[in-house]
Amino acid sequence: MKKITIIAAVALATGLLFGAHAKEYMGNNGKESNFILTSSSPSFETDFTVAAEKTVNAVVCIKSYTTRSRNAYSNQGGGGYDPFFDFFFGQPQQRQQPRQQQKNSEPVQNGLGSGVIITDDGYIVTNNHVIAEADKIEVLMNDNSTYEAKIIGTDEASDLALIKIDAKDLSPITFGNSEAVKVGEWVLAVGNPFGFNSTVTAGIISAKARSLGQNGQRGGLNIESFIQTDAALNPGNSGGALVNLKGELIGINSAIYSNTGSYSGFSFAIPTTIVKKVMTDLRQYGTVQRAVLGCQVIELDAKIAKEKNITATKSGLLIAGVTDRSTAKELGLQEDDVITAVNKVEVHNHAELVEQLNKFRPGDSISVTFVRDNKVITKTGTLRNMQGSTDITKKGDFSELGCAFMKIGADTKQHLGISNGVKVTGIKGGSIKEAGIKDGFIITEINGTAVNSSDDVERIYNQIMKSDDDDKVMFMTGIYPTGKKYYYAVNLAE
Repeated sequence: MKKITIIAAVALATGLLFGAHAKEYMGNNGKESNFILTSSSPSFETDFTVAAEKTVNAVVCIKSYTTRSRNAYSNQGGGGYDPFFDFFFGQPQQRQQPRQQQKNSEPVQNGLGSGVIITDDGYIVTNNHVIAEADKIEVLMNDNSTYEAKIIGTDEASDLALIKIDAKDLSPITFGNSEAVKVGEWVLAVGNPFGFNSTVTAGIISAKARSLGQNGQRGGLNIESFIQTDAALNPGNSGGALVNLKGELIGINSAIYSNTGSYSGFSFAIPTTIVKKVMTDLRQYGTVQRAVLGCQVIELDAKIAKEKNITATKSGLLIAGVTDRSTAKELGLQEDDVITAVNKVEVHNHAELVEQLNKFRPGDSISVTFVRDNKVITKTGTLRNMQGSTDITKKGDFSELGCAFMKIGADTKQHLGISNGVKVTGIKGGSIKEAGIKDGFIITEINGTAVNSSDDVERIYNQIMKSDDDDKVMFMTGIYPTGKKYYYAVNLAE
């Protein structure tokens, strides 16, 4: 009875205590006061059907064929996946059965990827590595119709390419704003993993403006400002669409972080801010019009900020050097200035700076905000290209050399004491004539590489023109029929 009495007393005391303080939590009408926090969150929506329906018909399967004997894996030095990146050359058919010996004249499928229709008359964006080295490109639509595509332009630096099929009334994708997406936002990836057409996977935005550093350097892929997502991507997804829940394109899927070559957690997409600019340039000019600030930068961290006594900002790009005839020079930027914004868009790291600059062309006016002596300054200037001018860069054309290249016979090689070479003939003008080269000159090496045919010269020329080097020069070593050796520098930058 004592125990029961004690329990009853405790209950009564608790009730009285609650009643005494109830007025602190209730108004006179018995309702909760305004400062009481309640949860009334709406139900969680995960319906991806609308976005999927808007996207699947805009994503295509791309098959690349080559008449050469190598396949997509042969360049990886050991035949398998890159230990850090799988650039999605899915070849399910070749893995299922032994590859038969093919004649050189018969094209062999060596790549499988995805692409996204961006116009109703057949322009398609994909990754450069999907169609690189291809002699024939086949596009498979979601309705199983097929088309042969031609290459309009490629950009190795951003790993993007523009191709076109002869078709009308297609279902192009709607472009979204990749800068507006937020970390944690739901996204869908649409592509053709392992050759399975129109596959949709879901995930969230894991990070933005992600730079992959030196580990990401492959095949000239040096413009890095990726959208990171955990949507499952696998071989064959490369070049496919990353879309928001409205079905709007926010990125082109490009790479995965993997030790096995298949999905294991993180994937990376090129944001539409870069995609739109590159596609417009390739369609209009045949090559990308790339603008640069003309300065060397280092990402600011706490250690550097303390050493430089920088207190006005905690992040940005510390200038380590300024190039002559550059936008940075025009703006009056100096060493130890810290760039914090471009056109009022904040830049905290190198990837974000690159993404902003790639929205513009040489000749465009931009504003740059920077910190000097802990004071914030904003100046406006005109962007320039790598050569320090605002001129439009024209697509490289092998014919601009202004001559023909002819094979030489064994007798000529023996007479001159050379083992290889190609003869310059029919000079009409162009870069070869401007360099002072005369008819009959036999080129034995270009930039340290031996040449034996016109194809060898053209291949080296194309490599130089695709590179992002400031100086585009062919250093030619050779000999005239008289036996006298000469060295020429053929300038391709103009």
